[in-house]
Amino acid sequence: MPDSFYRDLGGGRFESTVHAQGAWNPEEQHMAPISGLLTQCLLECEPRDGMQLSRISFDILGMIPGGEFEVSTAVVRPGRTIELLEARMEAGGRTAIVARAWRLGAQDTAAVTAVEDPRMPGPDEAGPHEAMTAWPGGFIRSLEVRVVPGHRPGRGQVWMRNPYSMLEEQPTSDVVRLVGMMDAANGIAARVPPGGDSWMFPNVDLQIHLHRLPRGEWLGLDTRVTFGGHGVGLTSSVAHDLDGPFGRLEQILTVRKL
Repeated sequence: MPDSFYRDLGGGRFESTVHAQGAWNPEEQHMAPISGLLTQCLLECEPRDGMQLSRISFDILGMIPGGEFEVSTAVVRPGRTIELLEARMEAGGRTAIVARAWRLGAQDTAAVTAVEDPRMPGPDEAGPHEAMTAWPGGFIRSLEVRVVPGHRPGRGQVWMRNPYSMLEEQPTSDVVRLVGMMDAANGIAARVPPGGDSWMFPNVDLQIHLHRLPRGEWLGLDTRVTFGGHGVGLTSSVAHDLDGPFGRLEQILTVRKL
């Protein structure tokens, strides 16, 4: 078995492993690990000291096929303290994902630092999350998931980690590792069970806002799921590491009968 989600083929080309396999279709990639890889590509795009990723938006333009693909990056809006970056994932002759990220100048704001989101209980206070076994696919199988007591459909607090690097034989930074699990938020407190004669609710985007860069291997997600009355839903999460909240993420959903 591979010990990474991807292999680096050189020249901006990559290949997914079984650990990146999606949950809705066995032939596609899960959005979580590819968002981690795209984040790594954005971090490597004309890097500058004293700059920090603060917002990453991913638009999913269709099925994310497994196997070989290519990533290209560019600085869309250069600036001294504010820059906009872009990464595109292309496979089979089409663009599957467009990611854009704001990179801001880091400054010492310790004198006014404040966080309003409450801390969620840590992974030591959480237990096994058996509901996640309803989801198929290699990526979900890669996760160790712990659920905080009080979990219910549409609302829950979950911790997760995985043992794999993003790229084979390459170190994985903490922000890449944790962003590479965030898309799983849409499945941790599902309002309806996945699969069978039920509903599907895939997300068509992933929007991440970071007020600081996360640390460690554990990702905590304090999640709420809303289904509207006309086929659109929203998954909203406060993201935590062991030091507390570090950002938020949103996913817009297309809700439809299977």
